[in-house]
Amino acid sequence: MAEDDELRDYLKRVTLELRRARRRLKEADDWQHEPIAIVGMACRYPGGIGSPEDLWQLVANGEETIRGLPTDRGWDAALHSYTGFPRAGGFLHDAAEFDPAPFRLSEEEARFIDPQQRLLLETSWEALERAGIDPTSLRGSSTGVFAGVMYNDYGGHLAAQRFDSDLLVGSAPSVASGRIAYALGLQGPAMTVDTACSSGLVGLHAALHSLRHRECSLALVGGVAVMATPTALVAFGRQGVLAADGRCKSFAAAADGWGLSEGAGVLALERLSDARRAGRPVLAVVRSSAIVQDGASHGLTAPNGQAHRRMIRQALAAARLSTADVDVVEAHGTGTPLGDSIEAQALLDTYGADRPSPLWLGSIKSNLGHTQAAGGVAGVIKMVMAQRHGVLPRTLHSREPSPLVDWPDDAVRLLVDAAPWPESDHPRRAAVSSFGISGTNAHVIVEQMPDGGPENRPDPGQSAEDAPWLLSAASPEALRAQAAKLSAHLTAHPELTDLDVAHSLARSRAGLQHRAAVLGTGREERRRALAALAEGRTASGLVGGADTPSEPGSAEVTRLVTAHCRGGSVDFDAAFPGGRLVDLPTYPFQHRHYWLQSDDPEGFGEP
Repeated sequence: MAEDDELRDYLKRVTLELRRARRRLKEADDWQHEPIAIVGMACRYPGGIGSPEDLWQLVANGEETIRGLPTDRGWDAALHSYTGFPRAGGFLHDAAEFDPAPFRLSEEEARFIDPQQRLLLETSWEALERAGIDPTSLRGSSTGVFAGVMYNDYGGHLAAQRFDSDLLVGSAPSVASGRIAYALGLQGPAMTVDTACSSGLVGLHAALHSLRHRECSLALVGGVAVMATPTALVAFGRQGVLAADGRCKSFAAAADGWGLSEGAGVLALERLSDARRAGRPVLAVVRSSAIVQDGASHGLTAPNGQAHRRMIRQALAAARLSTADVDVVEAHGTGTPLGDSIEAQALLDTYGADRPSPLWLGSIKSNLGHTQAAGGVAGVIKMVMAQRHGVLPRTLHSREPSPLVDWPDDAVRLLVDAAPWPESDHPRRAAVSSFGISGTNAHVIVEQMPDGGPENRPDPGQSAEDAPWLLSAASPEALRAQAAKLSAHLTAHPELTDLDVAHSLARSRAGLQHRAAVLGTGREERRRALAALAEGRTASGLVGGADTPSEPGSAEVTRLVTAHCRGGSVDFDAAFPGGRLVDLPTYPFQHRHYWLQSDDPEGFGEP
């Protein structure tokens, strides 16, 4: 009997351990496949594009951003001895513009910091605000930073001449991710990725891994490219790989090379379960990603079709999807005859097989040019916006597709015209490809996030009309600009409630040095107070600095407003718990021009 009891106890323990092991294996498997939510996006691209909405307007209208060379970088003198390169591209003509104040940087520090790092600082701030997160609230958190950067020509050669450590650090790509983490006090993994043009999406792949393995709770993923010198323009021009007019003619018969461009894009990512729990705006979800190396191909920088096919299959397997489950591919599509034909054939061999409807194919490079390390993020933003609008924008310059590709009608169709993207039996899904001159390539699958159901909003407790609008900025000029932007936004979006605006300002905007509060019992009264703030006037319903509200109101509102305007923190949700996050204008950076000029106009290389 004793032996039977021992055996019974042993079997019970083994059974319990097996159940625990199965539960752990299931949790590990669920973690590996958990969708990752895109909760915020921000960008700077050529043509004055300063937001995802600007980018969508560009591609939806079938426009492009190819213009002349920048005039504020000293290139004219440097290029007088050179010929054989295009005099146009997609340049950030305002790349030198920056506002150091929100990041507690001095004027001198701002001048020494590479404009790529400055762009990443501003777009990271905006991506967090649009995710409903106060950027300064993440200090000490396990938020990760994954930044794709491939250029370091801003101050490196000057640092060598002057033996200046500030210049050296300011231009080091490795510091780009650390700069964001330092500015915001983030303690998750921070890494700068340089696989050339695929850097942004390779960083995204690393961020997905880090989020799923609980190394970070939130991730900022971005790519940036600014050419401080014309070295790349001259070198690639001499090689004969650049299009004469600076335009990428993706998958087109007219393809004659790629056009150099610049840009910056940042995504804020969070595990979907966490994003839903926090009430974040889920713009889309990333189902999976894959990266491969071309290995031995036709040349060091030539693509490898076999590797591309393997990468696509790995991404589909990781997402547990078939080729027919993806509607469109936002391709690399630089406009080189060889590269485009190899990429298209790999798509035909994978996505083109056994489909009930054709796979659509396009590339944002036809609009922007090749924005290099920022190109992959541009493709993701384009596809997220396309999913939300239900439209696939056309690919420019492709009216006559490349004769080097066999285009069967029932497999893959080039988006020579815009096409509707209707609802179907599965969510809208897109794949985005990004290839690097390094030979490292990435493929990401992005899925539409359906709108949520009706909200159960708690009772605000007090009258929602009493909820104060709390504003702050790093300078008086920015505070006035914020009031002007908010007023214009509310005119364009009258459906936003006063409580939701108040909740979003309190929860997702940083409490900076210069502060004000707007009170009122109606939208018109509040707009008059905003107008007064924007113009530097006093008005009824406007409280600033160390003022105490003079209008009659509840003691709780008076306490909140007084604490805020005197530089304290407030628990807004405790007083008004019924608000929801809504999209509001991002911080109004007050830009000034910061750019180092070399004493040697030809310091980037001899002719």
